[in-house]
Amino acid sequence: MTVLSSDTPLIALDAVVIHCETTSLDPREAWIVEIAAVRIFNGRLQEATAFRRLVHPGNAIPALSTQTHGIDDDAVADAPPFADVWPDLAALLDGAIVIGHAIGFDLAVLKRECKRAGLAWKRPRTLDTRLLAEVAEPNLAGFSLDNLGAWLNVEINGRHTARGDVLACAHIFLALLSRLREGGIRTLGDAERAHSALTAVLEELHRAGWIEPAEVPSGLDAEHALRRIDSYAYRHRIGEVMRAPAEFMADDVSIGVALAHMMQVRVSSVFVHCAAPPDDGTGAANIGILTERDILRAVAQQGAAALELPIRRLMNAPLATVPVDAFVYRAIGRMDRLQVRHLGVIDETGEIVGAVSARDVLCLRASGGISLGDEIDHTHTASGLAVAWAKSSQVAAALAADDVPARDIAAVISRELGAVTRQAAEIAEARMSASGHGGPPCRFALAVLGEAGRGETLLTSRQAHALIFAAGDPGGEEDRWFERYAVHLAEILDAAGVPAGRDSLMAKNPNWRGSVATWRTRIDRWIAASNVQDLRTVGPFFDLRGIHGDGGLANLVRSQAFAAARDQILFATLLADATDAPETGLTISGAIKIDQGRVDLERAGIAPIVAAARALAVRHHVLDRSTPDRLAAIKSAEIGGADDLDALAEAHDILLDLVLTQQIHDLKHGLPAGHAVLVRGLNRRARDRMRFAVETAATLYQRARELLLER
Repeated sequence: MTVLSSDTPLIALDAVVIHCETTSLDPREAWIVEIAAVRIFNGRLQEATAFRRLVHPGNAIPALSTQTHGIDDDAVADAPPFADVWPDLAALLDGAIVIGHAIGFDLAVLKRECKRAGLAWKRPRTLDTRLLAEVAEPNLAGFSLDNLGAWLNVEINGRHTARGDVLACAHIFLALLSRLREGGIRTLGDAERAHSALTAVLEELHRAGWIEPAEVPSGLDAEHALRRIDSYAYRHRIGEVMRAPAEFMADDVSIGVALAHMMQVRVSSVFVHCAAPPDDGTGAANIGILTERDILRAVAQQGAAALELPIRRLMNAPLATVPVDAFVYRAIGRMDRLQVRHLGVIDETGEIVGAVSARDVLCLRASGGISLGDEIDHTHTASGLAVAWAKSSQVAAALAADDVPARDIAAVISRELGAVTRQAAEIAEARMSASGHGGPPCRFALAVLGEAGRGETLLTSRQAHALIFAAGDPGGEEDRWFERYAVHLAEILDAAGVPAGRDSLMAKNPNWRGSVATWRTRIDRWIAASNVQDLRTVGPFFDLRGIHGDGGLANLVRSQAFAAARDQILFATLLADATDAPETGLTISGAIKIDQGRVDLERAGIAPIVAAARALAVRHHVLDRSTPDRLAAIKSAEIGGADDLDALAEAHDILLDLVLTQQIHDLKHGLPAGHAVLVRGLNRRARDRMRFAVETAATLYQRARELLLER
């Protein structure tokens, strides 16, 4: 059973759809005569394993009921009583989201049957297709299964039978998902809150004796969180634990020579240059690896003759790799999945820069949280991505409970958002090929922008990405291919639980894709801008990080942009003003400014600090991406006052911590995550820290802007 939290995308639900046929439409008098259930997992209907049972109600079935569902006393004469059927149904429902059409009736009947039979009853978390349909399209003439089937083009067979109605309900739920996403309802929590908003309908159902189908949980996810995980793997990156690259050898060298060399230099493996490289898309195609264990197994099987074999006969290729700036948990998860003990370490361009072995991370072990990254990397459907991505909030909560700083947690989330985007890109490429458009027409790079590029994503992830390709003109053949590709990418990410971001910062927007030459022209136009409006959405570009394709292209365009912007004081000033101008979080009297009990710390502090650090980095050619690293680099260059820059970095850390803590709390209680922090929920120390951070953002933002004029 998949652990579900309120921020689980609807497409990723592990759910069971149920339907009961009864002796009456009044739940206070009804007895069950037939039950059907079918599972939905990762957006797919598991029809082959559907559950159906006839049930003996213990008394005569009214003729009027038989006219509806066709079940009479003879049909249930040999059927078991409810008490015998319930254990199998309860096992199926355990831990799942339960879906039904007018589910409140089924819940009321099941609860009453359990009470009569002396069985334990626990109310499941539920969704109602009747209510969801009204949320998606309130102006429909009616919300019966028949009406919804006609609206959504769902064919309904076997109406008024438990199996027919349960399958109809399941298909209608799946068809509703895209309609709900259009209305901003993407997650389980969104759907539950939408239920609760239909107060008039809920009141009517309550009067009819039904159980209210809309119950927003209060802390229901708490027991499911990854409570304790080894946070070391989330605090440290591969570059901190890797060794220099293993020795490289040609693939025609004999095993004996390779073994002698390994003993001489005291290493347990060598990397191998492949003359005819295999490529399955999982690692460095032109590099293989030979380990001591490979040699020992060969000698055990073939004796001394194995030492005469060329390396290519025993090596494993392609070499599995992990990025140098990835967190250690990425290597652990990959080793665990592939059952290997060595990985190559690559830089942004895909070049081997080191090696990491199981011994290097021996103190750690793979777990549900640690395998998150590798689960994302090897999922090939949008629903599978949604399942994996939904775990990120649980990992964040577990790390926060282990006192991992919000800055580090944000970096982990950002890396996985990049991984989700990369995997969605691969799915999009497969779709392009399957639809007859073929593969990419030239080399290209997909890059994430903004907070994902900076490594500062919290639990409000949005799409922000750009495409850079080697050649082609706007509107040309190459551009048209990448436009279609970008549309697929956006749709897949949206279905996976990463909705479109503000300002259309997505590659399907022609302003966020283009050839290297197109980007160069675009950059020159930005630099020559003379007003804020021309640069309103430009800032996130300077946080760009390549995550798929040819990383060299992403680095090339980014380096060209920084080179062009160097010492361009007017541009840097306009960029600071255009990106996210500060909105003070304090009143004239110095009190924290509160709106509906909360203060928006994104607008009051995080955004202006990010904007200032970014503008300083652009102005002074600082290529670091994260806000703390940019401020530290400016400090090291002695461009500004060390105390002021340290205070800005501290304020940024405090604000991230306060916002993340609130987001975790809100998601746990079924509320949407945002940047507004509930002030009354803070203790005195937290309020003092907030005041310091907000005051610092307000007072030092202007000082940071003055540094744009420093030579």
